[in-house]
Amino acid sequence: MRRARITTTHDEETVAARVAAAVAPDNTDEVATRADGPRVVTTVERETTGGLRSTVDDYVVNLTVARRLSGDSTDTTTDRAAADAAAAADDTDSATDHSDAVTDDPTAATDDTTDTNT
Repeated sequence: MRRARITTTHDEETVAARVAAAVAPDNTDEVATRADGPRVVTTVERETTGGLRSTVDDYVVNLTVARRLSGDSTDTTTDRAAADAAAAADDTDSATDHSDAVTDDPTAATDDTTDTNT
């Protein structure tokens, strides 16, 4: 099991509570989010490193939107969360898990993503 814990600190406890409430509906059985004072703490557990990375990436996008809509003026909150989450995903034992590898090579995609709306 791969695990990442993402903690963000916000202006106030009420902001953290609003952010946690905003991202919580997207939680699955593998994601747990809670407000802890001025912090939002989210734990993600996935079987594969690639799955962990995907879930964390989705969460950070949702967190960014929730933070902006909450009125939080802490601009670096999610930038730090993204960096920490990426480091956590990279720290997992990816040497034994190549079945769900992530690649930046657009030619490696297996889905047809051709834009026919021209």
